[in-house]
Amino acid sequence: MNCERSFKVFSGTKSRYLAEKICQQLGCELGNLSITKFSDGEFEVCFEESIRGVDVFLVQSTFPNTDNLMELLLMIDAAKRASARTINAVVPYFGWARQDRKSKPRVSIAAKLVADMFGVAGITRLITMDLHADQEQGFFNVPVDHLYASSVILPYIQSLKLDNLVIATPDVGGSKRASAYSKYLNCPLVLCNKTRKKANEVASMEIIGDVTDANVILIDDIVDTAGTITKAADLMKQNGARSVRAIASHGLMSGPAKERVEASCIEEMVFTDSIPYDMSCKKVKQLSIAALLAHTIQCVENNESISKQYLI
Repeated sequence: MNCERSFKVFSGTKSRYLAEKICQQLGCELGNLSITKFSDGEFEVCFEESIRGVDVFLVQSTFPNTDNLMELLLMIDAAKRASARTINAVVPYFGWARQDRKSKPRVSIAAKLVADMFGVAGITRLITMDLHADQEQGFFNVPVDHLYASSVILPYIQSLKLDNLVIATPDVGGSKRASAYSKYLNCPLVLCNKTRKKANEVASMEIIGDVTDANVILIDDIVDTAGTITKAADLMKQNGARSVRAIASHGLMSGPAKERVEASCIEEMVFTDSIPYDMSCKKVKQLSIAALLAHTIQCVENNESISKQYLI
């Protein structure tokens, strides 16, 4: 593939592993960008090559801590001030997305605030994957290419060749996603109805559907502390499931998540490499989205439709 073209790919600190794989798929080198850190915690972003008149693609997931978000904002600002032709933020995991509405009085809507910050910084396009809620695309005043991890997850599920397959969701909020998976795979759908005491703490849960002697796959968008998904898995097993696997688009795996997964009846925890995972857990498997993102970058650069990537 010819790399002598008018686009370049750059990466923030914590998403470099993914940006390098994207560049391998594109057949080009990762752009030269430096991030200088100061003793007080501030840092400075500098492009170490000319990007005047260039379409730049800035790869950075904005997962905690906030340095990842701030790095991306400074990358966008530096690209704008360096006269880039277009500034395309490639954000596989869009952090703060779970704060997308006023769930109680006097609370912030962080997802909208972050979207506004991207706009003020100067992006001309956002490429992201599996937003917590599809309508968050409306928070942005620039084109949004919203990708779905199902493009890599569905082929993986099919490769398992499981009989008596059942797709399940650990909470009713994910029923639309799980329903799309079950229809594509032509298998039954089971729901879990949960109530919470507070954030990251499940009070009670019940199954809606039959999982007797089934190979269950729990589908979710985010695994954070893994409390909900491990509780759902154990409940499936108690109700007669033959095996339980869990698949999520984004694996935050924070706090006690690793210990919960290892102690649960989950046979395999699968998520994409939208977020780096450096904790050793024998049950965890990652699927790469580098080819998906590389193809999207090609489509954007060539003004081609990306809809053929959507399986569901």
